[in-house]
Amino acid sequence: MSAFGGTDRLEHILIWSGVTVQAVEGDRTTLAVVDLEPGANVPEHRHDNEQLGVLVRGAMHFRIGDETRQLKPGDTWRILSQVPHEVTAGPEGALAVECFTPVRDDWAALERLDGRPPPRLT
Repeated sequence: MSAFGGTDRLEHILIWSGVTVQAVEGDRTTLAVVDLEPGANVPEHRHDNEQLGVLVRGAMHFRIGDETRQLKPGDTWRILSQVPHEVTAGPEGALAVECFTPVRDDWAALERLDGRPPPRLT
């Protein structure tokens, strides 16, 4: 397996309605390009994985624990293990890049979407 790749070769994984990811897997880390359609909602949830992210495009209303923020491109977040969080994409949707440690093994069983173009990185 090559150490190099590209988003044009990664599967789109359906996480929630209107929310897909493309994942780059390491032995201990998952890097995810997350595409949220306009108004898409990620309901409150929590997981063992630590999660770090940056908003690339669009806007998001994000709640982590008891903190809430309106995010714009360039804003970052840090979610420690088992902290509840939820997010809603803005009216133009959102594109984020996130890192999860350990690897998101739970995504292996989720639906893959064929024929969907990769998220725009600009």
